[in-house]
Amino acid sequence: MATLGLIEYKDASPEVRAVYDDIMATRKTDWINNFWKALAHDPVTLRRTWESLKEIMTEGALDRLTKELIYVAVSVTNQCNYCIASHTAGARKAGMTDAMLAELIAVVGMANETNSLAGAYQVEVDQQFKA
Repeated sequence: MATLGLIEYKDASPEVRAVYDDIMATRKTDWINNFWKALAHDPVTLRRTWESLKEIMTEGALDRLTKELIYVAVSVTNQCNYCIASHTAGARKAGMTDAMLAELIAVVGMANETNSLAGAYQVEVDQQFKA
């Protein structure tokens, strides 16, 4: 259960409802997921986080699928089950296949392993990589 509980649409303040309405309109859905309902206890954080996420996840130099895959990778590394589920769903919606997910998980696992080894051995960065 969320630390402070979840704020449902019917119980939300007008300020929170405005953010919920924007989330539903932007995502073309009729429901609000639990992450936003938990953040609704702090309307300023709710609005700021939604606006930032909306801006960052919009198509740009990186396409939507690439951004979702990066989000899944970071979420796996941070062991955030909620974000793994949410952004895996987003990646699937953007075209990710099971084979792509399996390969992504393999890359994340390898990166985490080699990052830990390089950090533990305190390996200095090669000059060629700094150029």
